[in-house]
Amino acid sequence: MHPTLFVWGPMTVYTYGVLVALGVILALWYARHIAPRAGLDPDRIWNLGIYMVLAGLVSAKLWSVVQYWEFYSGHPREILSLSTLQTGGTFYGGLAGAVLTLALYTHFRRMPFLSAADMFAVAGPLGHAIGRAGCFAAGCCWGKATWLPVGVTFHDPAAAALVGTPLGVPLHPTQLYEGFAELANFALLVWLARSRRFNGQLFALYLMLYGLERGLIEFVRGDPDRTLFLQGRMSLMQVISLALILLGAWLWSRVRQHPAAAPVHAGAAGKH
Repeated sequence: MHPTLFVWGPMTVYTYGVLVALGVILALWYARHIAPRAGLDPDRIWNLGIYMVLAGLVSAKLWSVVQYWEFYSGHPREILSLSTLQTGGTFYGGLAGAVLTLALYTHFRRMPFLSAADMFAVAGPLGHAIGRAGCFAAGCCWGKATWLPVGVTFHDPAAAALVGTPLGVPLHPTQLYEGFAELANFALLVWLARSRRFNGQLFALYLMLYGLERGLIEFVRGDPDRTLFLQGRMSLMQVISLALILLGAWLWSRVRQHPAAAPVHAGAAGKH
């Protein structure tokens, strides 16, 4: 729709990058804002969030390299090329790196992992929703062709040149589907945070919600090279989505049955 925000001399500023950066900043700010409700140091939560973002960026790109290893193995210089560094990578790769960083940081800083995970589970969908607006502006992560009224037609040649967006064909606006779903997740998790009963409740619910959301949207995703199975009927991301749903359900059941292992801090009821 509008992949290039503006050009300033030799520098091109892309809408996608600006919106992703804005989403990250707002998500970190909100996580820091709600940290005291769970008895957490807001400055530590902010620092942890920065580390999680950096680790997520690296792991998202590494996941992409592994996913397209057939290409990168034949063109190893492309791994550190500007085009590779400018790509957003895969969300699940970034999520894996962020959660691993969360686990390591809370372990060495002696912070409650599940309580911290709850804070980022609430804030994360806000940033993700804004980032998906960036995807829509760039034309990436597009959907399959559709003649439904919701179809969106891209016309900007820059989108086709940058990410291969099909032009002149009505497509499912999968970027907006996911963005609106993430806003709904954010609203639900904010509401539930006010009556959180045990640490890990929000994190577990986020895993289930996002797994369900992404798994369903994958059915109408049309961008290629998503590692498809069963003659194109299922993607790798749907397998991972199912794993997230099962992991979230297992975590919910475990921490609910053993609340002593994850006590809720004073103030978690949401008075602020």
